[in-house]
Amino acid sequence: MKQREPSIPGYSLVIDGEYKNTLDIEGFSRMMKDPSYCYKFYWLEALVKLIAEGREAVTFDDVINEMIVSAWYSVREFHIHLSGLPADGLVRDGLERAVLKLTELSNLEAHASRVEILNAIREHESELKAAKTQLTNMVPYRALAGFFPKEGRVPDWESERRMVRYIASIDRELVSLPYTLGESSKLKKEVIFNPMWQNMIQDNTVSILGWIQYEKVKWLQNNNPEVPGLVYKLAPMDEKMRKLGHVRKLWEGILDMHEVRDVFTGRPVLPKQYDVDHFIPWSFVMNDELWNLMPMDPSLNSSKSNLLPRSDRFFLPFAENQFLLYELVHNHEKIHKLFEKCYKDNLHSIWAGQELYRFGNTKGTFLNILEKNMRPVYDSAKRQGYEVWERG
Repeated sequence: MKQREPSIPGYSLVIDGEYKNTLDIEGFSRMMKDPSYCYKFYWLEALVKLIAEGREAVTFDDVINEMIVSAWYSVREFHIHLSGLPADGLVRDGLERAVLKLTELSNLEAHASRVEILNAIREHESELKAAKTQLTNMVPYRALAGFFPKEGRVPDWESERRMVRYIASIDRELVSLPYTLGESSKLKKEVIFNPMWQNMIQDNTVSILGWIQYEKVKWLQNNNPEVPGLVYKLAPMDEKMRKLGHVRKLWEGILDMHEVRDVFTGRPVLPKQYDVDHFIPWSFVMNDELWNLMPMDPSLNSSKSNLLPRSDRFFLPFAENQFLLYELVHNHEKIHKLFEKCYKDNLHSIWAGQELYRFGNTKGTFLNILEKNMRPVYDSAKRQGYEVWERG
């Protein structure tokens, strides 16, 4: 079968060959159109993954479990709000609420595996039932609306039983749907896949998942406008992507020349006995920019973790260490050469290159530039839900 990649903008799925002739691919491309909540993306993504596994029929319960697994890391590790966060601070998205409920009930880490999450769901099945059931109220039916006729019968969205029958009649009389629904109730309701759609999805799983991911990222970014690098926050990243080697060598060079005091303890940082860590957590900024990095006592790194250091206690000593770095960069050739080696991996912010590290800044000017640019990022992380670290 010949396949063309989805096009952008619009990202409509266009497939040549037997599927184009027998299936309503245009209706399929409308399954992601105008969602009210983000969990519509996760619903379709879960269906595609289950079909790719060779499943011919599943239950609402199976699909919701896969949705929780898929959303777990983004919500737990990065505090992503799946459908935004209104002014009242209440979580709007039912899938996000289900993840947070499981968080309360279990001791799972953000990096928990799929098997661990599924086991925890089963362990707390009764406590999660209400949150999971709420997710089935509309999306399983609304997701198929792109296949419904624009004129004629109007579906009765308020009646689950009538919607099941309406979907069956559309599938029987007008167009083959990707799935129909069984007669069981609540989370036991069956999702029955059409064999031809199964074949198409199995043959095009990578492209279809890419399309869903693209639409999901657009939705999430629009609803989390303050979150940087959101596309990298949907699944765990390889820690090897972190590039701190040149920054560590730079601080080693500084420690050979000058005493540096730990931002949190006030004690001298010992050469080769420290960690390089982020002031604003890496999980929020998703970069290793020099202006956000500091040497710190390794015994505190695990307790700080993804927390925000209390700014009124710790920002000034952090900024003063940054100014010490700045002074040595411009006054010692050895340090300047180590600084230049950080360009590729750790100096991408335009404001840092053009303002912060330019020659001639006084201490007051340097601290003001650093605070002016870091404060909005810090405040965004705090609004997103990152907790403040007091350090005792």
